[in-house]
Amino acid sequence: MNKNNKKINKPKFNSYWIYGLVSLFFISTYFIGGDSSVSASKNINITSFEKFLNKNQIKEVTVINKSIAQVTLNRDALNSPEHKNANSTNFLGQKNLNGPHYIFEIGNLELFQNKLEQAEKKGNQFNYNFKTVENKWFDVLIGFLPLIILVGLWIFFMKRMSGGAGGGGGSQIFNIGKSKAKLFDEKTDVKTTFKDVAGLEGAKEEVQEIVDFLKNPTKYTKLGGKIPKGALLVGLPGTGKTLLAKAVAGEAKVPFFSLSGSDFVEMFVGVGASRVRDLFKQAKEKSPAIIFIDEIDAIGRARGKSNMTGGNDERENTLNQLLTEMDGFGTNTNVIVIAATNRADVLDKALMRAGRFDRQIYVDLPDVRERKQIFAVHLKPIKTIKNLDTDFLAKQTPGFSGADIANVCNEAALIAARKLKKAVNKQDFLDAVDRIVGGLEKKNKIITPEEKKTIAFHEAGHATVSWMLEHAAPLVKVTIVPRGQSLGAAWYLPEERQIVKPEQILDEMCAALGGRAAEKVIFNNISTGALSDLEKVTKQARSMVTVYGLNDKIGNLTYYDSSGENEYGFTKPYSDVTAQIIDQEISNIIETQYQRAIKLLKKHKNKLVELADFLLDKEVIFKEDLIRIYGERPFDIKKVVKKTNSK
Repeated sequence: MNKNNKKINKPKFNSYWIYGLVSLFFISTYFIGGDSSVSASKNINITSFEKFLNKNQIKEVTVINKSIAQVTLNRDALNSPEHKNANSTNFLGQKNLNGPHYIFEIGNLELFQNKLEQAEKKGNQFNYNFKTVENKWFDVLIGFLPLIILVGLWIFFMKRMSGGAGGGGGSQIFNIGKSKAKLFDEKTDVKTTFKDVAGLEGAKEEVQEIVDFLKNPTKYTKLGGKIPKGALLVGLPGTGKTLLAKAVAGEAKVPFFSLSGSDFVEMFVGVGASRVRDLFKQAKEKSPAIIFIDEIDAIGRARGKSNMTGGNDERENTLNQLLTEMDGFGTNTNVIVIAATNRADVLDKALMRAGRFDRQIYVDLPDVRERKQIFAVHLKPIKTIKNLDTDFLAKQTPGFSGADIANVCNEAALIAARKLKKAVNKQDFLDAVDRIVGGLEKKNKIITPEEKKTIAFHEAGHATVSWMLEHAAPLVKVTIVPRGQSLGAAWYLPEERQIVKPEQILDEMCAALGGRAAEKVIFNNISTGALSDLEKVTKQARSMVTVYGLNDKIGNLTYYDSSGENEYGFTKPYSDVTAQIIDQEISNIIETQYQRAIKLLKKHKNKLVELADFLLDKEVIFKEDLIRIYGERPFDIKKVVKKTNSK
């Protein structure tokens, strides 16, 4: 009975056996099926051949294909110690008695033939002949080449299609169920640490806990604490979310699986869920580990939206599997999920609850101090002048993200290289900011004198109104040289505010309408050049009325939905009567600020004309030119007086 129960271990069939047998067949036919005596021949040079020829040791010389000579020795020569290796046994144990014993390249056929004839005249007795040998096996291989190519392609595609078993769908066709995550191993790939991340101080403090847990998990588990499941990095594009996640992996020195949310989505049903299972399986095998999913909103959108048929689509299946893996019966230990998105408002509530993404980390735009630190990082590989004022650069780039600052540094280096400079200076950085914000200068663009005059007064109107209003952003530069799609541009240095008051918004709207107001005051006519200005003020006015509750008639109401649940709604959250009131209030706000701008420009009309004429002459004006024409801003003088009094 025991004998019958014993399993006989049969050798498993492997496809590589076939490849080995085929290779062995061709090798054997080359060495055995061909002329074995040739394979036993020793290579010599033509000098050695002449020596043997002069000693009358050669029996026969055969020239193959006019290039190779095969030499057969006579019996006396074979018995001499000089040629003891010539009749040595081959790998089959056979002695090479019949030759050929040596082989060499003859070089020039005519000269070689002359040498043989001269040896005959001297009385040396030997035979020589010429043969043409065709490589039959080569011809056979050429004939079978198309078949070999087809078989090779078939094997290649079968390998790709098989994929192997296991791994949550890895056995599916085309290996499509396997995770596409890229693994950064802590020993080789992950080199980024918190030292490489400038700014983001608040975000770095929050993720430090995750790093500490991955380094010392027992510190928390011995007190009964549970592993944080995940952290969600939320912020605008370019703020450094991906860089921060890499720094976490580098600090913790653990494997780091990186992929995008779109990597889960395919046209085949069940692929996304399969890839999620395979991803967590791989991470568990290498635990402790970090999974980083960039742009998670691709799969994490709230379920039920845009689902007109009521069915469960592929994206929802993927999300359901992700929810299960993060906090379900199959919870994976020591695997932390870090995700990044700039659309946290559209994510599913089940994904955001405690136990899945335990904390949300907001990665804001850097402030002036953090921008200075970011500049310091990106300026390291750039050859700049000594004592470059990074404080000034940080102040000139409000609202710039980390990616924007990196782009400014690179663009400044390119501008300096075009000008054949040996180092990048302050002006190169300012030009880089101008190019990124406004676009490339188009000095060769054809503009009529009338159009140029209109553009000059338009930009002078912006500059004048913004200079006279307390809460408007102070002017940095004005130009009438076309840039990008605009015919003129004005650069301002906005104040960095955490909250905005109604008077601040109204002053900004009035400054934006200053261009059109100047056209009305000077020419008693308006043009289409104020399109971008009108777009800006319309958005601001609408936000005041419908979002921030800054309108008296509408009251303290907001129609903004931060959850994003009404994003695809077909009905407005207010009645038709309220819609009319909203439209009327938006129009009233804009018209009030437009008339306010006209009143200001009429008051300072002479200085407006002077500024526009100066702009027509120089094409570019700066803050110093406005101070010369208008004097210091009264609001700035008051601020200085207050500061001195407080001291």
